[in-house]
Amino acid sequence: MSTSQPDASRQPEDRATPDNVLHARTGTDVSPEDLVLASGKDLTPQNLEWARRKLDEEGPSALDKILP
Repeated sequence: MSTSQPDASRQPEDRATPDNVLHARTGTDVSPEDLVLASGKDLTPQNLEWARRKLDEEGPSALDKILP
């Protein structure tokens, strides 16, 4: 029985992805619906109003604060 050796070109699984490579947004505008869904809430009129207020106050970075 042979044991396979890990491919030298593969990165070890214990390496973390650098923060500057991680992206929460795709560069497109953030809608209230995006913010509600990213927060795990249902699309209700109350939640959409919450998201509109949050976007007005914080801008698109509001989504970045919710997503990891």
